[in-house]
Amino acid sequence: MRQFIRHPLDVPIEIRTDLRGPAAAFQTQDISLGGLAVHSEVPVETGSLIEVRIAYVEPAFEARARVAWCRPRRDGAGHEVGVSFLDPEDVFRARMVAQICYIEDYRRSIARAEGRELSSEEAAGEWIAKYAHKFPGASGGLQ
Repeated sequence: MRQFIRHPLDVPIEIRTDLRGPAAAFQTQDISLGGLAVHSEVPVETGSLIEVRIAYVEPAFEARARVAWCRPRRDGAGHEVGVSFLDPEDVFRARMVAQICYIEDYRRSIARAEGRELSSEEAAGEWIAKYAHKFPGASGGLQ
């Protein structure tokens, strides 16, 4: 049984596996209260320390993490890599980043589906009313 409920998230992410080398591009798969999962073309060693960067938000989210697991994807297209953040504050910040990404996606989908152009604040208000309760945890949603 899963310890944390996962939320699907499709956002570009950079991960530096060699803390002295260049970052590689990954795609997030989901985020939970404990960390996040990413798609990787190559395996990443379990237990290794990494740096995570999500530039989708301003300022960019950056945190150190540890690779909790790595396994081949069922479809054979690379690997799934699970990471856990080292600092509990980063777990909270990552959840905020996820919610911001969902709100922006909601704003764009409303524009496409309904032709309504929402400001970020309007989109946040609507998204919070409709979906924030699905983000379990201490805050129960955006604060």
